[in-house]
Amino acid sequence: MPSTRYSSEPADASALARPLIFRPSGKVAKNVLMKSAMAEAMATWSPTNIEERGIPTKELIEVYRIWGEGANSYGMILTGNIDIEYDHLDAMGDMIITGKDPLSGPRFEGFQAIATAAKANGSLILAQVTHPGRQVDAKLTKESISASALQLADKMGKSFAKPREATQADIDHVVASFVHAAEYLAAAGFDGMELHSAHGYLLSQFLSRTTNRRTDAYGGSVRNRTRILVEIARGVRSSAAVPADFMLGAKLNSVEFQEDGLTTEEARELCAILQDDTELDFLELSGGTYEELGMRWERESTRRREAYFLEFADLVVPGLGPPSQRRTKVYITGGLRTVGAMVRALDVVDGVGIGRPATQEPRFANDLLEGRITGAIKPFGPLEDMSMGLPVSGTQIVQTGDGEEPFDTSDEAAATGYLADLQKWAADLAADGEKLEVYKYPKLTAKQRPLAALQ
Repeated sequence: MPSTRYSSEPADASALARPLIFRPSGKVAKNVLMKSAMAEAMATWSPTNIEERGIPTKELIEVYRIWGEGANSYGMILTGNIDIEYDHLDAMGDMIITGKDPLSGPRFEGFQAIATAAKANGSLILAQVTHPGRQVDAKLTKESISASALQLADKMGKSFAKPREATQADIDHVVASFVHAAEYLAAAGFDGMELHSAHGYLLSQFLSRTTNRRTDAYGGSVRNRTRILVEIARGVRSSAAVPADFMLGAKLNSVEFQEDGLTTEEARELCAILQDDTELDFLELSGGTYEELGMRWERESTRRREAYFLEFADLVVPGLGPPSQRRTKVYITGGLRTVGAMVRALDVVDGVGIGRPATQEPRFANDLLEGRITGAIKPFGPLEDMSMGLPVSGTQIVQTGDGEEPFDTSDEAAATGYLADLQKWAADLAADGEKLEVYKYPKLTAKQRPLAALQ
């Protein structure tokens, strides 16, 4: 039975196939589609030996090979979170690059393999690099750092480490760690990196007034709250070990520009600072934190446009100047499911990020640009809810790495079977407690089909 898909208005997909030129790096994405960062939990993990954590596995390398396969694969591929500490992690199973890691050995070779696999057909491969700040699980470390010492309440079954206000030494270490990650990634063959300044992570905690109550040079004004990002970007750009064509971008949150966050004027100022003071190649506008997921169609106008954060883009992108003068390109990620909506989004932004559709159909970009489909598969019932996006996509990424066709979320029987497997996985996760042995997304008990060949 054919998959159920979102229905697209008539649109010319060739608008999505045009190349995108970045400045100052000079790199060129072969099309405007970006595979956005998704949680993977497929790197090596050890509960006790922290230096054995975060090494890319052959299954993870295979996932990036598949995403990069084909003449019309994504113009840009972003990795899932790459952490800069062994114990301050977004999640167990993340890839990790710390300041202690040399440009040799199994870890470095794993990152080289990812770059080679993803770039084989002309896609750009960039790493999303992050520090969780106060969002680190209390099972991993008892103390975290943040812009200010504001505890994050238990959410989504997690308890979080108690944060302390970052000292100048802490900030200097974070900046140096991001710069080292850029040097490491450049040596491994990556085209660039994205500074994860959204979703409530550390850099976002400095940007947002809800989490930054500082009175020093890193608090108060928008320029001060942006200072840590500027220092990281300048450190990367000034490093002799980072080539001039290495791309640099940042992911920003729309949720934090709402109640108790930045005003529209401040948001525009922030974007202008990042363009003028950091020489960023691109910004990615996204949203969501542990406190407010943010990924839903709040208004009918948003539902029609599909992108959750496009109305936010309407407000802040003009702060970067008109398209003909805009040096920093802008992507929008979240909710886009059809060719028609993606093409209309280009009236506001330069590129579109693809998340869940890329894990459901690893060759989604090829199929879209070559006219085989005009919309993503529409998940059945409860699986369409955004709260299900993380575990569903995580399982589908695992399937791709194992050589399986990702299960069809529009199929009621497959969806029901997945929900049963998810329930068992959640029970196993709860029973794991402090052992830290259960972390990968659930595998399916039903027999699965082999991954189909690229058409």
